[in-house]
Amino acid sequence: MDITNKKDLDNAKDIVKREIICLQKLEELLVNTPLSKVLDLMQNTKGRVIFTGMGKSGIVAQKIVASLASTGTPAFFVHPAEASHGDLGMISKEDIVLAISNSGESKELVDIVNYCKRFGITMVGITKNPQSSLGKCVDYILQLPNVPEADTLGLAPTCSTTATLVLGDVLTVCLMNRNKFTETDFGIRHPGGKLGSILQSVAEIMHKGDEMPILPEDSTFEKIIITMSDKRLGCVGFVDKNGKLSGIFTDGDLRRKISPDLFNKTGKDLMHPKPQQIAPDMLCSAAIRLMNEKKITSLFIVKDYRPVGIVHIHDLLKKGVS
Repeated sequence: MDITNKKDLDNAKDIVKREIICLQKLEELLVNTPLSKVLDLMQNTKGRVIFTGMGKSGIVAQKIVASLASTGTPAFFVHPAEASHGDLGMISKEDIVLAISNSGESKELVDIVNYCKRFGITMVGITKNPQSSLGKCVDYILQLPNVPEADTLGLAPTCSTTATLVLGDVLTVCLMNRNKFTETDFGIRHPGGKLGSILQSVAEIMHKGDEMPILPEDSTFEKIIITMSDKRLGCVGFVDKNGKLSGIFTDGDLRRKISPDLFNKTGKDLMHPKPQQIAPDMLCSAAIRLMNEKKITSLFIVKDYRPVGIVHIHDLLKKGVS
């Protein structure tokens, strides 16, 4: 393993310290900014939340937009240069526009500012200078720390972009909390990859209908064995005369209860009453956690006490849930 030399390590630590100081300044500034008012506008807008910015500010704006959109706040990015060539039409009177410019003097934002002023569209400026051209034109300001950048020249966007990114996270997470955004909501917006699998509900992957190993309580041992072998889920569930799930018999029970008189028993004689059961909207991640806790391999999914599906641990593992 290569060890970083002292000069590089000292330099790296100094950069991190400068960025930390910048974020501490941002925390102090939040006390006197109209954060709640901006959140109200973003949460209650009848239109969309639109971010704009040039250069590095624009790149950070796109990340903020992606975070907002994936957590329940309709948002998109408008590039200032493209706005001047037709994309201003993407902005409606019911939208709210958040313009990012560390200095507040980005000339590329002029057309967007003028357009918003002309049509009475609410604007929020994210800048370190409230007295800048941008600061004087917007309705509200979320101020960034006026601190040097972290590079030796004090020019490369480093501290300023970090502060902007964190401010975007503040807006995103505050709105998530306000809107009571849940894991299920998150999963709906992230169907791809492992994260999407973890955030799926069991209803999306469960075996249902004829795939379920379900029998009446009075079923014979022969019928139980045939069903267990046919469905290949390692168990059979039993329902009472009202169709409600009343018990379960597993292949482990079969090995433990093997005896000469087993063939004379019915499901009611053999089953474990009150089997572990879950609701259809339980997340796959929660289901596999429950299986691990209870040391079981299958869970019946019920609605109004009636089985509507079953999920096996192998179904979850195939989806990448662990």
